[in-house]
Amino acid sequence: MNRILVIDDDRELCALIRHTVLQESIEAECCHFGRVGLEKLKSNEYQLIILDVMMPGFDGFHTLEQIRKESCVPVLMFTAKNDSFSKVRGLRNGADDYMTKPFVMEELLARIISLIRRYTRFNRNGNEAKTLNYDGLIIDLDTRSFTTEKGTFELPPKEFNLLLLCAKNQGRIMTKQQIYEKVWGEPYVYDDSNIMSVISRLRKKLETDPGNPKYIQTVKGIGYRFNKEV
Repeated sequence: MNRILVIDDDRELCALIRHTVLQESIEAECCHFGRVGLEKLKSNEYQLIILDVMMPGFDGFHTLEQIRKESCVPVLMFTAKNDSFSKVRGLRNGADDYMTKPFVMEELLARIISLIRRYTRFNRNGNEAKTLNYDGLIIDLDTRSFTTEKGTFELPPKEFNLLLLCAKNQGRIMTKQQIYEKVWGEPYVYDDSNIMSVISRLRKKLETDPGNPKYIQTVKGIGYRFNKEV
């Protein structure tokens, strides 16, 4: 059974989420403080974390930063703040999805299932090579990580899927629409902030000089390309 961790100080909402996901054979474990959630993550395996922004003590943003130091598990954030700043901050810090309260429970459930499916299914074909090698870059499909001269980095789902998509299309220009629809699995709505946030986080880990990228290069006005010279 898939397991998710809900970190939210709204106890009634946590109980409702637990009841709802159980109908899809998903077990939800709940806690109400960021520090407690971080402790649970150290000793348990989850396929998804649902994280509220407004909590006593560690708020959601601080908690997310700590999660991303230890884990690549998908994180879905939600908050009562209906402003683009909170959304962009969450996405830049490593969130995979974002919902604003109040929300429809059926939509939340659909997003939960989608994030878990993408996290658990990716590249499990036994006939496929387990690593991809490019000049100075090794992508490991099993551990969802890459290694360069800077070290080894385990990636959150969006970052890994975007890197792999570009690498498998080496030398080909991938439009923003193609990237969004393949990585996010949703229709493109001409909002490039999500793509740009993931690209920025990837480059900080991947590139020796993020301002002059060797691997994921920008094709102005169109999209991105994994360097055809690599």
